[in-house]
Amino acid sequence: MEDKNMLMIPGPTPVPEKVLLAMAKHPIGHRSGDFSKVIAELTENLKWLHQTHNDVLMLTVSGTGAMEAGIINFLSPGDRVLVGNNGKFGDRWAKISRAFGLQVEEITAEWGKALNPQAFGEKLAADTQKQIKAVIITHSETSTGVLNDLETINQYVKNHGKSLIIVDAVTSLGATNVPIDAWGLDVVASGSQKGYMIPPGLGFVSVSQKAWKAYETAKLPKFYLDLKKYKKATDENSSPFTPPVNLMYGLQASLQMMRSEGLDNIFARHRRLTQATRAAIKALGLPLFASDEAASNAITAVAPIGVEAEKIRSVMKKRYDIALAGGQDHLKGKIFRIGHLGFVSDRDILAAIASLEATLIELGYESFSPGAGVAAAASAFANV
Repeated sequence: MEDKNMLMIPGPTPVPEKVLLAMAKHPIGHRSGDFSKVIAELTENLKWLHQTHNDVLMLTVSGTGAMEAGIINFLSPGDRVLVGNNGKFGDRWAKISRAFGLQVEEITAEWGKALNPQAFGEKLAADTQKQIKAVIITHSETSTGVLNDLETINQYVKNHGKSLIIVDAVTSLGATNVPIDAWGLDVVASGSQKGYMIPPGLGFVSVSQKAWKAYETAKLPKFYLDLKKYKKATDENSSPFTPPVNLMYGLQASLQMMRSEGLDNIFARHRRLTQATRAAIKALGLPLFASDEAASNAITAVAPIGVEAEKIRSVMKKRYDIALAGGQDHLKGKIFRIGHLGFVSDRDILAAIASLEATLIELGYESFSPGAGVAAAASAFANV
């Protein structure tokens, strides 16, 4: 059926009608007094969402652009950094760091497993000369559905004293509790097409005072992504370059919706969706790629046995107009991923699981009792 598509991927995520209508308004001058009021409101609400009094800066970039900005503004060529790598995006931050001439040491884990915080603790404790300038971590690894223990890793960074912690919170911000001030996180990057419930195109970077101090001696080249320009403009309720006016109208509406729902309720909703999805997948006899202990609240990765992941995705899309994400790099064709972050409700999960059951039946998969997945999800919703 035309225009009946349902996004169940980790980004872009579904966009509320209220946000779409806000984006349909006529644009106004981005240097006007009226738009300054919009920026002021956005800045206030972004600080609320980030749970911080630090600067939260808006950039016209993807999440990768926000992370690159978070790296190049606070480091210099040859700086020693630790990069956590247990998935596609941890690997990307290591590549970006090397591209800018940083001395990269990777702390790795098998894809689908969480990073070991103790490994960071040992490296940082051994650095008695305080040469490690930053620890770069993916909080929610989108490629595998794993949530890394950012709080514990960050505590080791704080014990080190000199190192910054730079965080990819692209699929955790707005889905998982990321208390920036309470944990003392230095640089936190995210992207609009995830928990923010708006289309791609905006990136966000939260910057601590400790990070701004590091900025003063950082020597990596930057111009468009020079965060000091964004801070100066944001302090004046403006932007250093032409911003995506209509996308920011959408952000204004989505942040208003999020404030109305409340942080605790947002996080509880995402936990509920995660628990129901995982319960349903278990009831269908499909192996989960990440353990319950390391499960992301944004996405669930499934490694099917006895039925091909890409055939599942194909039938779901062609027959039921539901988009699921595939595996990346060496996991392509081996897993599929169900996104459940942002503008996603209990009903969406039930619809997706029911369609998944029908897909499995069509593909001849017989390792479950029809209705078991929906029943497990419904039971999880009833008990949360």
